[in-house]
Amino acid sequence: MFKTLEELVEIIRSRKNSTQEQSYTSQLLSNKNLSKEKVEEEVQELIEAIQKNKNQTHEAADLLYHLLVLLEANNIKIEDVMIELKKRQQKSGLEEKSSR
Repeated sequence: MFKTLEELVEIIRSRKNSTQEQSYTSQLLSNKNLSKEKVEEEVQELIEAIQKNKNQTHEAADLLYHLLVLLEANNIKIEDVMIELKKRQQKSGLEEKSSR
């Protein structure tokens, strides 16, 4: 299951070398504002899908894809995010929140 996520990250990274005419992902990677706007749009679409109890999985997949692209566009590696999440497992959520 997580292999699919790893493969998606690799595909997104490979699109950095594609032309914008050939790749939607490449367009998003080269335009941080567009990428940010797409994440905002996809968050709203997921919330709406949850409220309507319709297409939640589809919208969650869209959001996850666009979030991964936004991270890559801003040189934030998913590996670093995963390390941060691993660190947070050592604390309760309330303890982690109060330490910020």
